[in-house]
Amino acid sequence: MDLAHRVSERERLRLDALHEYRLLDSPAGDELEAVVRVAAVVAGVPHATLNLIDENRQCQLTTVGFEGGDSDRSDSMCAIRFETGRFTYVRDASLDPTYRDNPWVTGVLSGVRFYASAPLVTPEGHALGSLCVFDLEPGELDDDQIARLKDLAQIILALFERRRQARINAELAALAEERQRWTDTLLETIDVAVVAADQAGRVTLFNRAAREWHGMDADPDIALDDLSGRYQLFETDGTTPLRPDRIPLLRALHDGAVKDAEIVIKRPGREPMQVSTSGRALTGPSGTPQGAVVAMHDVTSARAQQRAIESARRELAAANTDLRRSNTDLNNFAGAVSHDLVAPLTSVGGYLELIGDEVQGRPAQWVEAATRAVTRMRELIGSLLDYAQAGSAPVHRVPVDLSDITDQVRTDLRPAAQAAGATVEVPGALPTVAGDPVLLRQLLQNLIGNAIKYRNPENDCRVRVTAVHEENGDWTVAVADNGLGIPPEQRRRVFEMFTRLGTGSAGGHGIGLSTCWRIVERHGGAIRIEETPGGGTTVAFTLPER
Repeated sequence: MDLAHRVSERERLRLDALHEYRLLDSPAGDELEAVVRVAAVVAGVPHATLNLIDENRQCQLTTVGFEGGDSDRSDSMCAIRFETGRFTYVRDASLDPTYRDNPWVTGVLSGVRFYASAPLVTPEGHALGSLCVFDLEPGELDDDQIARLKDLAQIILALFERRRQARINAELAALAEERQRWTDTLLETIDVAVVAADQAGRVTLFNRAAREWHGMDADPDIALDDLSGRYQLFETDGTTPLRPDRIPLLRALHDGAVKDAEIVIKRPGREPMQVSTSGRALTGPSGTPQGAVVAMHDVTSARAQQRAIESARRELAAANTDLRRSNTDLNNFAGAVSHDLVAPLTSVGGYLELIGDEVQGRPAQWVEAATRAVTRMRELIGSLLDYAQAGSAPVHRVPVDLSDITDQVRTDLRPAAQAAGATVEVPGALPTVAGDPVLLRQLLQNLIGNAIKYRNPENDCRVRVTAVHEENGDWTVAVADNGLGIPPEQRRRVFEMFTRLGTGSAGGHGIGLSTCWRIVERHGGAIRIEETPGGGTTVAFTLPER
């Protein structure tokens, strides 16, 4: 640490100490004024002042023999040496090289000749200012006068400290009073019952909630054996009165603490309350018990809900068993579809191809029509399997780079895009999100493929994929096209299974957007359809960042 930094740090600490006393720009008070008058008498001069020196100025807190005020610190005679902590004394300042050019000596501010200064230094070594005596004529001080002026400087510091301590004590008292008001207000406002007892177990405090729950206030005259009867305290069965050693307040007093102890309170004329009680013993400085305090929370509704939940859980367990059985049946059905239906259709398609090679004329047209029907059936089965997978396959969440996924989709769809004359643009970087890479690739492939398939033949097909980071941390990804568009009244219906709007010449099974909806939903997001500015469809969906 260099010298300049040390000096700066020392000055900062000095100023902190000065401002801690809060004396600047405040009345000096009778005691300080008296000490300064005594200093003038001790020195045998007509002028004395109590100077405090802050960052930029010398503040004359009280003066004798002249009207004091503030002046620049650079003009102060006391500011030159007060930080040394040594008593300063010159017989004639006009002859002293240190002071002769000072404006208090030259006549600009005064014509000081005799000058003496006792620095005001705290026990921590911070110089606050000085007790200064001076005359417009040269003068002398003997050793006894110098000693008395130093004594007066220490008295001033003691008065500073006494004033500071009085202020701190007043602030602490006000803070304690404020805290007590806050505590009282809190106890009377909260819906938690608070009960306290002294070291003998006598109940000494009920807050508002406790008074309402018990229908009475705390009564320190009730014997310990009568607490359960007077306050209607029961075990959780609601019929067995609590023995004294089972009362949570007394347990906290004797055992040191109690946690989540549940009891029932039966106030006459009201439904029984089940409460959860926690608290601890209050100990003095020596560790001896001084009493105990407990807080009681009403858990009546929570326990009723818990019983309802347990009943529902048993019903849900039975339903889950049936659901697992149904899922097994569905998985078996999907396997049968993929094998027992697709494989025969593949064979039918192969035989139709062979027949087509052997016939001509109208029979060949019939074979071609049958081949197209087989192709549509295979595509429908494939779409149904994709939909089933999107809804039943486990979602393996990992960080997924959507830029990389989109590049893969563009590669897969390049032949279809080239055939349609379509351009797929990604004008900015896409984010990395938490999701299943297989399902997200299927999602983007469906959306971009739809944009190409349902293009407007009168326009050059353009598809844009963008992403926006939302304030809640989610990402909104949008796939926008300039195609035929979807009427506003149809934009929710298109996510239903087998919905086809009949726009354009492209075929479809009405399953793709349903699959997209299931994928987004399983990722905890939402999907919607909007109109692209200038015409077309924008499909926007949200995905969590983590």
